[in-house]
Amino acid sequence: MSSGENIMINETAVVDEGCVIGSGTKIWHFCHLISGCQIGENCSLGQNVMVASGVKLGNNVKVQNNVSIYEGVECEDDVFIGPSAVFTNVTNPRSFISRKHEYKKTIIRRGATIGANATVMCGIEIGAYAFVGAGAVVTLEVLPYAMVVGTPARQVGWVSESGYRLRFKPDGLAECPDSGEVYLFTKGKVVKIVDKNV
Repeated sequence: MSSGENIMINETAVVDEGCVIGSGTKIWHFCHLISGCQIGENCSLGQNVMVASGVKLGNNVKVQNNVSIYEGVECEDDVFIGPSAVFTNVTNPRSFISRKHEYKKTIIRRGATIGANATVMCGIEIGAYAFVGAGAVVTLEVLPYAMVVGTPARQVGWVSESGYRLRFKPDGLAECPDSGEVYLFTKGKVVKIVDKNV
């Protein structure tokens, strides 16, 4: 195990040789980190989390209780994964056919939230700061800042980086009620405006 400083690993957790764990990360009860996974700095893995070989978690990733993150999944910085969320890595699994060579890559971009009990099918990308509602079943790509809910998941709106719904005016602009940041809806996508005077 390659580790940074100030790491907390509960005595009930199992961390295999060959894991990389960043400074300030906390690994709680009954977790299992499998050799070859990479965990960034200041992450938190709740009770009963499994992280498979080849999985990469960025910095400040929060994984709540009872989540298994299978090979092929990558999470960028500041991702939140709610309790009992589900990931997959094969589209048509059979117990009697080995399909390890068919694992598909799933990417969760910076700042995205995966709600409790949501299921994310493999081979898709969830955009930066997107918000997947609790219990949603995600089968298609989710755009940055998009909010999706339901089974199968469908887009119902847009959210700010703080996680608040954005209400766009006729000029295509919306202001986050929490941060005051301004966003522009253009060509079917949302972008954050860094300079309000532009």
